[in-house]
Amino acid sequence: MRDVAVVLLNYNGLDLLKKFLPTAIQNSEQARVVVIDNGSTDGSSDWINRNHPNVECITLDSNLGYAGGYNEGLKRVKAAYYALVNTDVELTPGWLSPLFNHLESNPSTVVVQPHILDYSKRTHFEYAGAAGGYIDALGIPFCRGRVLKHCEEDKGQYNSTVPIFWASGACFLIRSNTFWEFNGFDSRFFAHQEEIDLCWRIFNAGYTVEALGKSKVFHVGGATLPPSAKKVFLNHRNSLLMCAKNLPKAKVYPTLFKKLVLDGMIGLVYLLQFKFRLTFAVLRAHLAFYKMLSSTALLRKNTDQNNRYYLRNSILIDYFVFRRLNFRDLNKNYK
Repeated sequence: MRDVAVVLLNYNGLDLLKKFLPTAIQNSEQARVVVIDNGSTDGSSDWINRNHPNVECITLDSNLGYAGGYNEGLKRVKAAYYALVNTDVELTPGWLSPLFNHLESNPSTVVVQPHILDYSKRTHFEYAGAAGGYIDALGIPFCRGRVLKHCEEDKGQYNSTVPIFWASGACFLIRSNTFWEFNGFDSRFFAHQEEIDLCWRIFNAGYTVEALGKSKVFHVGGATLPPSAKKVFLNHRNSLLMCAKNLPKAKVYPTLFKKLVLDGMIGLVYLLQFKFRLTFAVLRAHLAFYKMLSSTALLRKNTDQNNRYYLRNSILIDYFVFRRLNFRDLNKNYK
């Protein structure tokens, strides 16, 4: 029995559990499966207890979001490794072994991600993580196999094991002592980009995050939090917060200024499209970020930030100006 806990975080996802939990149990060989129920009101916990009594179900009193839910639930999970898996992910036979074996044989690597493919279009990478994530100088994320909204067909072109900047929260394996060394996710994020923030802190400390093409899973995408004003709010606020926490000192204010200007342009586009709720969501994101600034400054004390955090200066210019739609269009030497 491997000392691995495959941990699914659930919030009112009974239909997803019925569809994907049996597969997770079947294909998570020699690992125990745990569900953290994030204050659901749809009977999820009762269904798990009735139908899968061997699955440990940790019940939280309220919805603490992705970040807070995992932080609180994982306090009750004792294992050397945590595999954090969304409830809308189809785990495949043998998905866990390559990830586990890689961490066992590579002490400097602390997080590994499988390749994440689209559940509905199974030949293509999925938006949330694809074959491993990076950011540009403004902290805008993109992936091997996914540049902005363009997802590539998986032809094995990224199957080599390589260091990445961030692993997708949809599915990754992390050493439990690493998770707690960095105090887990920043619960202020609630949801969206908390995994990038954690990986950035791990990167600043000199550890390695990698993606493995030997392991592939399928992700529905957007099932746990579909497009909405709330999602826009979280993405814009959390991107600012993440950069304020992790950027090198000399880059913090110039980068934040550029991000604020860019956000203003995005808000204006929403306004011209009569998407008033989305424009208001961007404004609320900025106001919420300003309220967080003082506590964020405290988190930066006695920490070192690595200047080599970004892969591209501007993924927006790459994509919209030069029309580099695929990851290898950015640089033919990228693996």
